[in-house]
Amino acid sequence: MSDAWVATDALGRKLPDHAEVGAPRPDRTVAMFYWTWHIGGTADLGPANVNEVVTRHPEAVNDYNHPAWKELGPIVGHHWNEPLFGYYRGTDPWVCRKHAEMLADAGVDVVVFDCTNGTFTWKEAYDVLGEVWSAARRDGVRTPQFAFLCPFAPHDDSRVNITKIYEDVYKPGRFKDLWFHWKGKPLLMGYPDNLPEPIRSFFTFRPGQPDYRRGPSRPDHWGWLEVVPQHGYVELSPGRFEQVTVGVSQNATDVLAPAAMNDPKGSYGRSYTKAHGFSTDPRDVGRGLNFQEQWDHALKMDPELIFVTGWNEWIAGRYKEWQGTENAFPDEFDNEHSRDIEPMKGGFGDNYYCQLVANVRRYKGVRSAPPTSAPTTIEIDGRFDSWDQVQPEFRHHKGSTMHRDHRGYGKTHYQDSSGRNDFVAAKAARDANNLYFYVETAEPITAPTGPGWMTLLIDVDRDKSTGWEGYDYAVNRLAPAGSEAIMERSRQGWNWSAVGKVAFRVEGNRMELGIPRTLLGLPSNGPLNFEFKWTDNVPSSGDILDFYLHGDVAPSGRFNYRYSEEI
Repeated sequence: MSDAWVATDALGRKLPDHAEVGAPRPDRTVAMFYWTWHIGGTADLGPANVNEVVTRHPEAVNDYNHPAWKELGPIVGHHWNEPLFGYYRGTDPWVCRKHAEMLADAGVDVVVFDCTNGTFTWKEAYDVLGEVWSAARRDGVRTPQFAFLCPFAPHDDSRVNITKIYEDVYKPGRFKDLWFHWKGKPLLMGYPDNLPEPIRSFFTFRPGQPDYRRGPSRPDHWGWLEVVPQHGYVELSPGRFEQVTVGVSQNATDVLAPAAMNDPKGSYGRSYTKAHGFSTDPRDVGRGLNFQEQWDHALKMDPELIFVTGWNEWIAGRYKEWQGTENAFPDEFDNEHSRDIEPMKGGFGDNYYCQLVANVRRYKGVRSAPPTSAPTTIEIDGRFDSWDQVQPEFRHHKGSTMHRDHRGYGKTHYQDSSGRNDFVAAKAARDANNLYFYVETAEPITAPTGPGWMTLLIDVDRDKSTGWEGYDYAVNRLAPAGSEAIMERSRQGWNWSAVGKVAFRVEGNRMELGIPRTLLGLPSNGPLNFEFKWTDNVPSSGDILDFYLHGDVAPSGRFNYRYSEEI
């Protein structure tokens, strides 16, 4: 039940819950534009970070011959900045698995692969993704399904492109569990006009409209990116549509679309809105103003499907001149002029991911959080039978401790073997004087060696301004001694001091512990409404984004479980 998980992002924005957005609406679908092109010759070079270049050399923005560009060498794909997962290749199984979990947790139903460039289909990458996502589904992850967006006209390249995809994926039935169906057939965002049978009858075709302002010019058109106010596509009845687009930003100006992202006249970056124009506050780049304006319009239109651009484009070519801009970067440029939601390293981190989750919930609704069972006293004895009747049970993805060892862009190589104890379930209980916690892993729990072993974090007041990232208490942040775990309190930020010891027991793949209410500053029998999280083998860095990168956490990333007697 990831839609019942709670979170507060770096800007203090809380995710909406059932009381705010209502019950799930199963007839609403979210599609995410997704790039598989981080492979081959493009990825053999670099990486080249454009934001770093123009920060050091602002005079180089529109100077094709500036030495700063020549120092990068013969780069094909320039990154607007560094992804949180590094300059990864699309064939990295660890990254594919992370994407599967993050998009599933966000409520995304389908990813649409960008195959709009000539006859390129990026088969090497979608093969790996298909295998990894199918395995994730076997682990219980509700991964998105997939579809393809092919060239924006019925020309020879489009015919070759679609035929290759059909012959490789659909005709032999590969990854069939991942096919996204629309109106009774697999969806393909491409033009059927020049295709032979049986391809023409196999898909539901929704040709892509490339223009950002024109709207549909044929009745089956779908959009991929537009400026506000976005059009509705495929009218079902007056004012009701199949599809509306939502974009993070747009490579468009007041007079030109598409335009280079570094057009000196000003393209519509992350902090631009139609309502207020270009922002002069540098902090607004991380606030998602453009993104939210687009979401607000789409939510009012309330179509059957919202198409979001995009997840992980990251790179763009550099051209001497394009659309009237010298030293042009067509699609991505820097922190402001980029359109990826996937978290970045540093900068605005996971702000856009959290904003995505919030708006998906507003569009699709969420389940109500399950109520807590009656108070009960748990004996911390390693027998665990007292937990059988305790509800709710909080679930987490099995298989989220995959190790990483894969080449990235250029000479980069990424390794991580911190995945260890794989959380799959958790519970909490209470009586008049104590709180109790239970956690279960996929395999037997490792012996307690070093800091960060089987750590419990508690946000007792659900206030992000207190403690570290809202977490007021930590249990087992330091290695335990015997059958007692050290409990600490945050003295604000990553500054912890011990407040006592609590009993815990481990048996096989299960662990339980009990905490006196007095250690948490809670009155006896007082009503409870708190958040908690389990972590294992995450570095003690004080950076919450490490929850995406290392060890295992339950629930994922910045999410928490909520335990409340108010539900």
